[in-house]
Amino acid sequence: MKTSKLKLKHQIWLIFFCSIVIFTVMEFYFFYSFSNLTQKRAANYGNQMIEQTRRKIDSVFNDIRVSTSIAVNSKLIQEFSVVDDDYKRAFDSGPYALDLMEYMRSFNSYVNGIVINDIQGRRLYSLASASGDIFFLNRYEAFIRKYKEDPSLRDQGMFTTMLKDDRTETEQFFYIAPIVEAIGGIYFSQITGYCTVMVNMEKMQGLVENTELTPNSTLYILNSRDEVIASTNSNARGTLFRDVLSMDKDILLNGVIEAIDGEDILVQVKGLEQADGWRVVSMIPVHELTADMNPMRKVSIVVGIGIILSMIITGSFFMNNLMRPLMGLVMDMKKVGRRDMGFRIKVRFTNEVGLLACDINRMMDEMEEMTRDMFNTQARLYESELSQKQAEFAALQSQINPHFLYNTLNCISSIGLEYGSREIAQITFCMSKIFRYSIKKDDLVQIREEVDCIQAYMKIILIRYENKFSMELDMEDRLLEMQTPKMILQPIVENSVYHGLERMDEGGRLLITGSIDTHGDVCFCITDTGRGMEPEELAALQLKLDTDSPERAPDGQPAKGIGLTNIHNRLRLLFGEGYGITIESRFGHGTTVTVKIPQLLNGRKPLEE
Repeated sequence: MKTSKLKLKHQIWLIFFCSIVIFTVMEFYFFYSFSNLTQKRAANYGNQMIEQTRRKIDSVFNDIRVSTSIAVNSKLIQEFSVVDDDYKRAFDSGPYALDLMEYMRSFNSYVNGIVINDIQGRRLYSLASASGDIFFLNRYEAFIRKYKEDPSLRDQGMFTTMLKDDRTETEQFFYIAPIVEAIGGIYFSQITGYCTVMVNMEKMQGLVENTELTPNSTLYILNSRDEVIASTNSNARGTLFRDVLSMDKDILLNGVIEAIDGEDILVQVKGLEQADGWRVVSMIPVHELTADMNPMRKVSIVVGIGIILSMIITGSFFMNNLMRPLMGLVMDMKKVGRRDMGFRIKVRFTNEVGLLACDINRMMDEMEEMTRDMFNTQARLYESELSQKQAEFAALQSQINPHFLYNTLNCISSIGLEYGSREIAQITFCMSKIFRYSIKKDDLVQIREEVDCIQAYMKIILIRYENKFSMELDMEDRLLEMQTPKMILQPIVENSVYHGLERMDEGGRLLITGSIDTHGDVCFCITDTGRGMEPEELAALQLKLDTDSPERAPDGQPAKGIGLTNIHNRLRLLFGEGYGITIESRFGHGTTVTVKIPQLLNGRKPLEE
């Protein structure tokens, strides 16, 4: 039967039933995944523990191998194994060999004793305890002979199996390495003796016992014959491992869970790199690794049952109280979601859903009205801001032009009264040139024109002050054809003269440079060697430059000397916050004003960008 033919009530119940089934399946899947995750967690933990122990044991075995290799390759040890001169053996190579063995044993606490035998049966030894007596037993000689006869011993040393000392009821194992003569004698490249190292079993046992595992876990070190070398279980024997260790090595490496004595045990095996056939085996009860996760399992069961009951109750509630009116509301909301601006929700019920429909309709009316008001307001704000910027720009620019003319006319008047000579003509010519330049209608001019204006101004100043100080102009040629806002350098030069150099008794220098910095921007530097500024005066001026309004100081009082702030705000209006004026000054050392503008080429204006 098609579900579309069912009543809505039955369809919704069908949906809830399917949801419950799906949730139940997910709950079972969760338990299955949780079990796998638990096993992987247990395997990873066991792998980390056994890997740490394996590295420690490999490090111990490697130290024994390296120190033994140093000993057997020593020239005096090799001489001791071949020399026939008893005097030389007793007073030359013998004491050195004995000192070397004593050093090896004291340096490595895992070494209980060292014995060097030559091919003639002579012996030199260093023992740490009475357990070293095993070196002198016939049982030891028979035990070690089979390793001396092994052809593979010549290539590398090897660790032996266990040798039981019947006298002390203890077991020992050794590391044996051949002494191959390499000093050029008659036995060159032949085996002339053997160096045998007794490994400290107590230290090996302590290394294993100090490994941090779970309370009832067990760690074993097995040799190539699966004999237990050391273990956290003092009663462990090789027969315990035969069934488990017969499995595939890859499975054992990744960890396998086996039932041992009715308990699930995680078994992992790792081979030692420094001893062929030797292995480290860990056996960890699984329940000890997963005990902290059991509460989570119980909580998940309770939560799952609670969710299923909640779904049933929720389904009943929706069926009886909310579903039917909400379905109509949802259908209307879909039309609203498609941005049908003229559509309004139909009020089908008088309950809360009906009230909600009325509120939504009212909200949609208010939103449409607010949207219209917002667009109108934004348009008015944009127009107002644009007008304000244009007015502010015009006001800033208009404040600069008359400032220089006033001072220069006073200068012409003074010189004319005093001299009445050609200086007046030269000043008048330069003044007319500057005046014509200042009243140009172009907002942007070539830097060449700005430079000509500054040179004319410098001629007037040098005449007025009778060459009291020197002025230099250094502009890169590539800048001259670029463009700059008009009259931005002359007011700064004027400030340098009247507030810096004029106050000096004699001398002084004014340098004006122009270049392109590392960021590709044009930088003008106006540097004077005048009186400079006090730190408080410099801070106040820099604060004015950071003030948006050039008309008022931060405290609300009228600002003094607004020329620099006017230029700075003008450049920021044209090019943005990254451009404008920066000032550096030290009292008694002079002042440097830097003007930064972008490169302007081919008549391109910043406002058009």
